Amino acid sequence: MTQTPERVCWTIADLELLTNDEWKRYEIIDGELFVTRAPHIGHQNSSGRIYAKILFWSEETGNGQPILTPGIIFSDADNVIPDVVWISNERLATLVDAEGHLTGAPELIVEVLSEGSNNERRDREAKLKLYSTKGVQEYWIVNWRAQQVEVYLRQNALLVQVSTLFANDIISSPLLPGFSCQVKQFFA
Repeated sequence: MTQTPERVCWTIADLELLTNDEWKRYEIIDGELFVTRAPHIGHQNSSGRIYAKILFWSEETGNGQPILTPGIIFSDADNVIPDVVWISNERLATLVDAEGHLTGAPELIVEVLSEGSNNERRDREAKLKLYSTKGVQEYWIVNWRAQQVEVYLRQNALLVQVSTLFANDIISSPLLPGFSCQVKQFFA
């Protein structure tokens, strides 16, 4: 009879032992380590454009702020670096630790897909589950290559896909009253 080895459970403390490499992003979801390299320039461009659109709306309304690639530490075994988040002023005031990391769920998280099946699995499965359990209200998965956005909204304690928007569609959000733009404005 062969024994199945126990699963290795990574924690924040383990990340501190890894070599600091500015070209890699380390994330832990349910104790599983995900390592990705610096994203494609198209990915970064889309992240920046989404951030800028939400920033402009936020400055006009004063309702909150977007943050580009923040660290979110939900627990020792769950810490991620999403591409863009939007968080209300009320939540932001209660969720930032001494090192400047978020320690709880922002209302909106945006992940721009990176190439590769492991990266897509991380965003479509592992992060979707994590964000559902941690209380994120809205989740956008952005495919910059296909120029589309999948929108997930919280329904009965889960994030559920409610639409897939294409380049000529208009995106809006119940979290961001009055915010809207054509999806193609997220892409160069």
